[in-house]
Amino acid sequence: MQNVQLTIEKSSDGSVWGRVEYDNDLLVDAAKSEEALERKFRRLLKVFHQVDPDKIKFKITYDLTSIFDKNEVLNVSAIAKRVGINSSLLRQYTSGIKTPSQETVNKIEKVIHGIAKELSAVRISTPRRKVV
Repeated sequence: MQNVQLTIEKSSDGSVWGRVEYDNDLLVDAAKSEEALERKFRRLLKVFHQVDPDKIKFKITYDLTSIFDKNEVLNVSAIAKRVGINSSLLRQYTSGIKTPSQETVNKIEKVIHGIAKELSAVRISTPRRKVV
């Protein structure tokens, strides 16, 4: 199985577009869904690089402008607070108005991974019934 990085961004019309760098070649395409986009890239890799589509495993990364759309449970203000930046600045990053440094992107990613770790440790039990 060959791991190939696929970076996904969301367009303003709700479709997704992505990019794959393979063998110093940049492939770019768009589709209505992530699944359709993956199918398109499997075909492109087969046509341009003779890669067996069944031997490809995509490592999905999300552009900062799309990560909050993809994961609606992420709260921009809460993430910004944990990262140590102003929430309006993070909103400008997520809308594409401003571009963050790689260091800031790494901090945002680290905070999101930390939240995922916190959530994975959560255990929920059924509430105790009130005894009257």
